[in-house]
Amino acid sequence: MVSIEEAQRTILEHITPLETEKVSVFQGLNRVTPEDHIAPWDIPPADNSAMDGYAFSHADLTGNSLRVTGFLPAGEARTVPVPPSEAVKIMTGAPVPPGCDTVVPIEDVEDDGECIRLTSTVKARAHIRERGEDIRQGDVVIPAGALLRPQEIGMLSAMGTTSLAVFRRARVAILATGDELLEPGATPAPGKIINSNSYSLAAQVLDAGGDPVLLGIAPDTLDATCDKIRAGLNADILVITGGVSVGDRDFVKMAIEKLGGNVTFWKVNMKPGKPLAFAMLEEKPVFALPGNPVAAMVSFELFVRPSLLKAMGHRRVFRPKVKALLQEPASNKGKRPHLVRGIVATRDDRYHVSTTGNQSSGRLSSLIQGNGLIRLSPEARHALGDEVEVLLLDRAFELGCIGDGAA
Repeated sequence: MVSIEEAQRTILEHITPLETEKVSVFQGLNRVTPEDHIAPWDIPPADNSAMDGYAFSHADLTGNSLRVTGFLPAGEARTVPVPPSEAVKIMTGAPVPPGCDTVVPIEDVEDDGECIRLTSTVKARAHIRERGEDIRQGDVVIPAGALLRPQEIGMLSAMGTTSLAVFRRARVAILATGDELLEPGATPAPGKIINSNSYSLAAQVLDAGGDPVLLGIAPDTLDATCDKIRAGLNADILVITGGVSVGDRDFVKMAIEKLGGNVTFWKVNMKPGKPLAFAMLEEKPVFALPGNPVAAMVSFELFVRPSLLKAMGHRRVFRPKVKALLQEPASNKGKRPHLVRGIVATRDDRYHVSTTGNQSSGRLSSLIQGNGLIRLSPEARHALGDEVEVLLLDRAFELGCIGDGAA
């Protein structure tokens, strides 16, 4: 068996970024750019007012009174200099006219219709947003490899970008195996179960930013398994669930090898998820995950998700790990690292975690109740309050509930 870390390293060594495609700037959200984006101009392009107020020359201010000689709304520019001791009424965002270097807010003046009187001291260059204070022409504003979040989309738009190159989304074929499986919508008969794995894995693919392709169910025969695997090679990555163990009807490893695939490893030193294989077949990564629902989803999180992210150009591919205080005793009596489903919360600037109870790898509800994986070393015993490592599976615990108030 290989360790979790060795399996991750081995897999990622085989993953190469996909080609890029051109999309609209809005469609670039949550994608990765392969190229630097350089500012074509200064932002702001000129000194402009940060307030609704009056623009004037601070050096020419005598006393606290100025005559108002014009109005400058946003969207217009004035080329004629403002004479000394005079002011122009200016709106937020309007370019500061020649001859002015300071803005006083409307609420800090008294206006009699012809003149204004300053009611408080105003510093030179107050309320001026200077040309290029955000970015300068020629700056690398968004570097190659950056994830495009809403703020990057906004900046690209401010730079005049309408379309851009991004790494394309990975197409991930998902295959379930087993004569016992029925698709959702069917009524389970004796000995049959519903194929939930394909749909949980497809959702995980979507969550990672990929495009899932459902291949359905392969019956428990070598030929049928081979046929389905061949179909899955039309995608960028193939994920198979079930049929990877050592049972009489576990044909996945045999089928991969029959088709010419190179199985890099077959077992990982972890619980749940020990029977897990990774192979390269016709230069496509193939993941064979366990059939138990929890084991399949946990294996996806540790091995498939980082691979998808790397293929789509991401540099940060692993979920965050934190140290959390146990809210109950916990132990691992086995000889493999145990990834225990946990409920993570924050309190007093610390992470706290408790288990979700029964840790059977077929108990999908244990993942529904939790939002993290507690890593317990082999034969480890922990008391209440001990610090343990937790892999955070989602961001929901970071969000406040309605009524908690804004930050």
